Amino acid sequence: MEFIDLRAQFVHIEEDVLNRVEAVIRSQQFIHGPEIYELEHKLAEFVGTKHAITCSSGTDALLMPLMAYELSATDAVFVPSFSFFASAESITLAGGTPVFVDSDPITFNMCSKNLQQAIEKTKAEGKLNPRGIITVDLFGCPADYDAFEPLKKEYGLFLLDDAAQGFGGEYKRKRIGSFGDVAATSFFPAKPLGCYGDGGAIFTDNDELAQLITSIRVHGQGKDKYDNVRIGLNGRMDTMQAAILLAKLSVFEQEIIERNRVAKTYSELLRDIVQTPIIPEGLRSVWAQYTITVCSEQTRNKIIEKLKLKGIPTAVYYRTPIHLSTAYKSLGYQSGDLPNCESLSKRVLSLPMHPYLSNDDIHSIVTAIREVYEQTSP
Repeated sequence: MEFIDLRAQFVHIEEDVLNRVEAVIRSQQFIHGPEIYELEHKLAEFVGTKHAITCSSGTDALLMPLMAYELSATDAVFVPSFSFFASAESITLAGGTPVFVDSDPITFNMCSKNLQQAIEKTKAEGKLNPRGIITVDLFGCPADYDAFEPLKKEYGLFLLDDAAQGFGGEYKRKRIGSFGDVAATSFFPAKPLGCYGDGGAIFTDNDELAQLITSIRVHGQGKDKYDNVRIGLNGRMDTMQAAILLAKLSVFEQEIIERNRVAKTYSELLRDIVQTPIIPEGLRSVWAQYTITVCSEQTRNKIIEKLKLKGIPTAVYYRTPIHLSTAYKSLGYQSGDLPNCESLSKRVLSLPMHPYLSNDDIHSIVTAIREVYEQTSP
């Protein structure tokens, strides 16, 4: 059994993928070929934004907007600690300072109340200047934008949505990627919409911001190819990846439906055993991961071992919250500072999730988990 079965997906789109890849090879336009612009148009149309700017990775998709905001070391950007490292790393790379925020224990996403407390504390201390917020649509569940947008306006901050795991989801019938000032996503192969290498995209309705990001993407290029007007990156997506994404985009909506089928089946079979994911009303998850919460780290280890013996892979996202990572030790965070995400890091477990997971496979996984609980019951 595969944790994410890309081979099963390829069977469905093989002809389209190969035809599109061959077309790129024959055209020899490997960088910024026509497929790039076709993909950007379709992505913007899919999300409902004015601009979609493709780039080389999800990390660069976060980094380039932050570079456009010209952060300094005294600029604070508030970010959830329970996320992939790049959510915070991009702030540091862009010159700012991450301020970590605790999680909502139900949705796993950043807690809006803790965010406001972190903003007020930062202002009161006076060492950092609050500049921005990075939301994360963790595991595919959209962040609570009705709570975050007012905070953005109240404190005069920019809002960057890290939609790497949420792309394709919806918040009250609006696509993820259309919230905040700018959004970033990843097309890493394991993502719900993934290419066959690294890739990402940035979404915004702001013309000026889009122009800055487009310049940053190619070494800070100005109107002339060799007039570099700012410091930038080599952040381009290659045409081959765009061709693959165009093929995958054609089946993406159906795959989201299938992901929700898998999640619904899991939840129906597991809800009396473990804490299953909760998606608030009016939201549509894309289920980048199906993540359960168990009673203890010891129980999680037993489940992992039981499933491993049966050839069933699992993953833990994330064993260490970012505020406790070695890289950010200098910021002075201690164990206990963000109790919700620290507790989650010891109790969450992600199960196989992809559109081609059969009901038989799901039942096998659930049976193994149930056996662990039956064997440990008094």
